[in-house]
Amino acid sequence: MDPQTAAALSEPSAWALLQSLPEYDEGSALVLGTRLRADGHDPTLVAALLTQSRLRARGRVKFGDRVDRMLLTPDGVEQATRWQLAQRHAARFAAAGVETVWDLGCGLGGDALALSAAGLAVEAVDADPGTAALAAVNLRDAAATRVRCARLEDLDLRAEAGAPGTRTAAWLDPARRTPGQTDHRGRTRRTFSLDSLSPTWEQVQGVAAELGTVGAKLSPGFPHDAVPAGAEAQWSSFGGEALECVVWWGDLTRHPGRTAQVHTGPADSGQWLEVRDEDGDDWAGPVPTATSPDELGEWLYEPDRAVLQAGLTGVLTRLVGGTETAQGAGYVTGPREIEVPWARRFRVLSVHPLSTKPLRRWAREADVGRLTIKKRGVPIDPDRLRRDLRLTGTREAVVVLTPLAGRPVLLEVEPAG
Repeated sequence: MDPQTAAALSEPSAWALLQSLPEYDEGSALVLGTRLRADGHDPTLVAALLTQSRLRARGRVKFGDRVDRMLLTPDGVEQATRWQLAQRHAARFAAAGVETVWDLGCGLGGDALALSAAGLAVEAVDADPGTAALAAVNLRDAAATRVRCARLEDLDLRAEAGAPGTRTAAWLDPARRTPGQTDHRGRTRRTFSLDSLSPTWEQVQGVAAELGTVGAKLSPGFPHDAVPAGAEAQWSSFGGEALECVVWWGDLTRHPGRTAQVHTGPADSGQWLEVRDEDGDDWAGPVPTATSPDELGEWLYEPDRAVLQAGLTGVLTRLVGGTETAQGAGYVTGPREIEVPWARRFRVLSVHPLSTKPLRRWAREADVGRLTIKKRGVPIDPDRLRRDLRLTGTREAVVVLTPLAGRPVLLEVEPAG
């Protein structure tokens, strides 16, 4: 969105009209747009208002009720931090005694809102004029917050940080989209290269070297070997989905190395669990794996995705006294049922080689008509497997496809609880 459109939408009359619109409904949007134009509103403004209404409906999961006071863009909503995580980021800055935070690449301002709500002064910066204009609207009521349009390389962070001893930190959320390139759904294409971020990973590390107390939000696919020495890389999940990896430097580091945080329970409350290896650097070593089918235990455990992304499967194997089915598979087998709040557990009912004819016989004899398929480390199309098995029974089965002792197997399992 360009600054002119942002200014037009924030005009009192347009803003009041936006606030008066009903909750967005795709089925009635055309009728609503026709009515607004018939009432004499400019067609361009009507289109922009309906777009904002649609984006607010999408953005509520990211911004909560704050979304009703915001202007949005599709890419901004896509990359924005969930408000539950933004609050945890801000709390970490506050707990470290920080007074002012540079929000470098502030986007729509979601993180800046959380930082301000935590009692911190915020210098929100974005290089894109349109995005900075939207951030200025979204942050207009945020205490001790200033928005500017500038490039990171044009800022002198040390000079503007104040007198020596001032508790100034930085937060970076580098853009992970490639401008001008879209996917099949019309969304700006993601980039997974650290060098293609904006600002780049090298620039992020430069800010960390300059200010010392810095957090940077990156993709959950952040490579383990890129974790800087002495920093903490924390992978986070919400609703079972790995959403981000934040690298923390300086006083924001609580546990150097790789950690994970997992949210369980209702989205608006629930509980946060932190997972780390209490044995220091042992998490960097190999995870024990099963060497034969005889080592398969009665129970199978699947860790939360943030734990998997953080490479902390070894913590789970030690907790349950088990082994991984195969290196990197992420499924842990053990002899006992142990409740681990950040891992799902299944009772193993039967084990089968991943071969079509024997599996057809099993499915027929077990009266299987529907399959829920979980898999990792096995290059097979679940839909193709269902077709090949010619399922005709009445019972639904849950199966896990995983390598075991070097060979792919199908495990029929039963979820605990």
